[in-house]
Amino acid sequence: MDLRSLRYFVAVAEERHFGRAAARLHMTQPPLSRAVRQLETDLGAVLLDRSPTGVALTAAGTVLYDEARLLLEQAEQLRARVTAATGPATLTIGTLADSAQQAGTRLAAAFRRRHPGVEVRVREADLTDPTTGLRTGLVDVALTRTPFDDTGITVHELRADPVGVVLRTDDPLAGRAAVRLSDLAGRRWFRFPDGTDPVWSAYWTGSAAGSAADRPVVRTINECLQAVLWSGTIGLGPLADALPEGLTSVPVTDMPPSRLVVAWSGADPGPLVRSFARIAAALFRPEAAPDR
Repeated sequence: MDLRSLRYFVAVAEERHFGRAAARLHMTQPPLSRAVRQLETDLGAVLLDRSPTGVALTAAGTVLYDEARLLLEQAEQLRARVTAATGPATLTIGTLADSAQQAGTRLAAAFRRRHPGVEVRVREADLTDPTTGLRTGLVDVALTRTPFDDTGITVHELRADPVGVVLRTDDPLAGRAAVRLSDLAGRRWFRFPDGTDPVWSAYWTGSAAGSAADRPVVRTINECLQAVLWSGTIGLGPLADALPEGLTSVPVTDMPPSRLVVAWSGADPGPLVRSFARIAAALFRPEAAPDR
């Protein structure tokens, strides 16, 4: 006997009808009926007299109804007291470049439905910190992209995206259906500032693409695009359908995919981060419904 079973029973007792109770609980009738049957089995007593027009409480059902309502009220009071004792809950989410847009509004809506009382703060990092502040404790959880040095960080993949090279539309390679990394040899790449995670930097900007002095430094997606547009440099990014006028993205066939991930520090992230990660994972499953 658990609180969920008692909540189901109370709904049926008050509605006097399984169908109306199921609608009130936003569920279908068969699992509701099974749950009440299991409750009767657990207690060893018939709780409801069933008829084609509805249900009526038995003597045992009346006793359970009165006690169950008190238990459910006490459970809600307990939840409120615990929340008051811990103070307002907050979750700080770090995002990187396009990661928040990739997650879309569905993730925010789903999290708000699950945790309406939680204050959510969002910190957008630039391209110099792929952990978005996890290592420095600025955020609780990150929506970001790999690869980066993940020592001490737990990473859960949400989706893998193909990678393209960003070029000016007048570039000789811009009309290609696809290119390989060898086609980009000798080209001028942009680079990230000194101190940027070397794993991250090598993946996105070319590990052996000319001297550092000859490569413009970029910190944001917009700076990357402007470096290509104004200076004729090249760089990699998740394959994009829409780019500013004058730019195009050509698939690079021998690049490993860019992985959109949810990440947190350590092995035990705490209940709010665990919930956030589970909601994100459910939303990015191929079979996930659009509004879940």
